[in-house]
Amino acid sequence: MTGFGAAEGPVSEGRLALEVRTVNHRHFSVQLRLPSELQPLEAELKSALRAHLERGHASVSARWTERPAATTGISVDLDRAKAVVGALKTLKAAMELPGEVDLGFVARQPDVVVYAEPQRGGADPAEVLAVLGEALHAVVAMRRAEGASLAEDLRQRLDTLNEYLAEVETRAPERLLSERDRLREAVHVLLEKQQLDETRLDQEIVLLAEKLDIAEEVVRLRSHIALFQRGLDGDGPIGKQLAFLGQEMLREVNTIGSKANDTTIAHAVIAMKGELERIREQVENVE
Repeated sequence: MTGFGAAEGPVSEGRLALEVRTVNHRHFSVQLRLPSELQPLEAELKSALRAHLERGHASVSARWTERPAATTGISVDLDRAKAVVGALKTLKAAMELPGEVDLGFVARQPDVVVYAEPQRGGADPAEVLAVLGEALHAVVAMRRAEGASLAEDLRQRLDTLNEYLAEVETRAPERLLSERDRLREAVHVLLEKQQLDETRLDQEIVLLAEKLDIAEEVVRLRSHIALFQRGLDGDGPIGKQLAFLGQEMLREVNTIGSKANDTTIAHAVIAMKGELERIREQVENVE
C-alpha cells in the first residue's frame, strides 16, 4: 500500500528532517538513506518500521537541516610536549648553550599538536525515533484511507461472485436433469429396438449425477467468501489471510468448472475466475 509521511525535529542539538515512503510489495522490505551519524541506528529504525508496517516496501531518507555541533579537531599531546621541553633543557645545561625554549618551537615538533577532522557524536536514538514516529503516523493514516477504498472495491467483487454463484446453484439441478435425459436418449438410439435395462440405466444415471455434483464445492466457496468478508470487516493486518482465501476460492471455482459440462455454468465460472484475478491483484496491495 502506498503512503507518505514527513517530519522534522530536534536531534542531538541539531535538527533532522525525515521522509518515509511506502509502495506495494508482497513482503516487507526497507531501504534506508541516512547520514553517517544515524547509520548505527539502522536496526532500531527497521524495528520501528516493522512495528507499524506489515507489508510493503518502505524507503526512509533523512538529512540534517541543522547539523549538530562538532567536537574540535585539534588535540595536544602534553606528555610529548613535556618530554620535548625537558630534553631541550637537559641539552642546554649539558652543553652550556644560550637561549630559551618557547611555545612556537615546541608546537612545531612532530605529534605535539595533532590536527584531525572535526568529529560529531552519535545521534540520540530516542529523539530520532520520535521524528520517525511522527512521519509514520502520516504514512499509516494514508495507508488506512487507501485500505478503506480497497476494502469497498473487494466487497463489490465479492457481491459479484455471489451473484454468479447463485446462477450456478440455480442451473445445477436443471443440468443434471438435462444430462439424465441426454443419456437416456443416447442409450435408446444405440439400442434401437432392443430391450432397455432400466435398472442398469438408472444406476449409470446415479453415477453420472455423483460425478457431476458440485454441491460440496458451492458450500465451500460460499464459506470462503463469508470468511473473506469477515476479514475485510476486521481490524489488523489481513493481507496474507485474504491471499490464502483467494487461492482457495479459485480452487473451488476450477473444480466447479471441471464438473460443469454445461454452457451456462461454464460462462459463470469464466466470469468468477475474472473477478478472482482482480481480487488477487488488489489483495497484493492490502496489508
